[in-house]
Amino acid sequence: MKRGLKGTYLPSFVYGGIDGAVTTFAVVAGVVGASLSSAIVLILGFANLFADGFSMAVSNYLSTKSENEINSSHAHKHEHKKNPRKTALVTFISFLIVGFIPLLSFVIAPLSPFLEGKKIVLSFVLTGIAFLVVGGIKGKITGKHPIKASLETFAIGGVAAFLAFAVGYLLRGFVG
Repeated sequence: MKRGLKGTYLPSFVYGGIDGAVTTFAVVAGVVGASLSSAIVLILGFANLFADGFSMAVSNYLSTKSENEINSSHAHKHEHKKNPRKTALVTFISFLIVGFIPLLSFVIAPLSPFLEGKKIVLSFVLTGIAFLVVGGIKGKITGKHPIKASLETFAIGGVAAFLAFAVGYLLRGFVG
C-alpha cells in the first residue's frame, strides 16, 4: 500500500465505513426492537445514510482543513497535507457503501418471498461481516492484529445495536 494512500484515504474509509455500519445498523435494530414496519426501517435508514454521512464528511473536511492550517503555522511544514475535499468524499462514499449493508436485505426482500421472513437475520449477518471486514482493514492500517481489530469493531457495533434495540423495545408502547 502506498504511504500517501494509507495515510490519507484509508483512515477516512475506515472512519466512514465503521460509523456508517454502526449508525445504520442501530437504526435497523431500534426499529426492529420497537416492532415497527420494514418501511420505517428503510425511511429512517436512508435518512441516516445521507444526513449522517454528509455530517461526517463535513466534519472530516473541517477537521482535515484545521489540521492542515495548524501544521502550516508551525514547524510541521514538511508534513504531507491531506486534501480536505478528498478525505471528506472518501468518508461520505464509505459511509454510504458500508452503511447500506444493514439495509440491503430490506431493499431486496420485496423482490424475493424467500427473504421476506429472513430480512432481519440477514441484515444482522451481513452487518456483522461488514464490521469484521472493516475492522480488519482498520487493524492493518493501525498495525493492530487484524483479527483483534475485527473483533473489537464487531463488539462495538454489537453494543450499539443492542442499545438501539433496547431503546426501541422499551419505547415501542409510545408509538401508535
